[in-house]
Amino acid sequence: MPLSEAAVRAASGPGGRHAALIEDAFHVLVETPGGGVSVNGDASARRGARRVIEAIAARADEGLEVSQADVRVAVAQARRGEAAAGPAGRRGAVAAKTAAQARYLETMAAHDLVFALGPAGTGKTFLAVAQGADLLVSGAVDRLVVTRPAVEAGERLGFLPGDLLEKVDPYMAPVFEALAEILGAEQLRRRRDRGQIEVAPIAFMRGRTLAHAFVIVDEAQNATRLQMKMVLTRLGEGARMVVTGDPSQVDLPNRADSGLVHAVAILEGLAGISVMRFCAQDVVRHPLVELIVGAYDADAGQHL
Repeated sequence: MPLSEAAVRAASGPGGRHAALIEDAFHVLVETPGGGVSVNGDASARRGARRVIEAIAARADEGLEVSQADVRVAVAQARRGEAAAGPAGRRGAVAAKTAAQARYLETMAAHDLVFALGPAGTGKTFLAVAQGADLLVSGAVDRLVVTRPAVEAGERLGFLPGDLLEKVDPYMAPVFEALAEILGAEQLRRRRDRGQIEVAPIAFMRGRTLAHAFVIVDEAQNATRLQMKMVLTRLGEGARMVVTGDPSQVDLPNRADSGLVHAVAILEGLAGISVMRFCAQDVVRHPLVELIVGAYDADAGQHL
């Protein structure tokens, strides 16, 4: 198939690794002769491989980076006969890096309340922010509200300078970084000034009704049961909510007080509510992070 030079490079990948992934997935032979890509194998296998190549070629032609994770998710989608989809960011479409992330995007689009559980680096917060920003920019919601508990992870808020908002600002840094990457710093500033984007601790949610908003409750494993009930019942007309957290990283004095674990236990299975679970294999940070998470999970299992 004739492709642009960038698309051919993406299909081959560094050291031919992308082509090798496609070959292993569909039992075909992928070659890049004369500025194009040829696929040899049986008809069904060739169709699947072509869908993958077309998907990553489209991404390359948009000037976006194509990683091995992108190839893997394209393979998973081709096997299911799905087209890639995702919210838009300032650098183009925000694409899922794993099959689990692709399901996560689909789940957020289909449900009003989603719980996303799993280790750091799996894209729980970033993709939720991307989804919320996309709905805000498109006018589907009026506001994007991101909240998280201000719980110390080995530090004390009282020793930080400033008032409460200034004290909790460092805890919100990952959210602001995601928003800036997706929207750009200038658009983020404008929308915050207009009140369209709000990032605040859970304590500031009490007594409010959040209508026509996309609400993200981040680091929810550190919300108490009472806080979780309070924030879940803030949902108003036309609102959606995504609750993210890692149940293995509870910083509360009593781990049993985690509102995330309790909420999932009593709400999973109810109509309109979905629970997504990520694992170490879904980590898309440095390859060592997956190994580190897996080692800690294994150690925790030995001490249960």
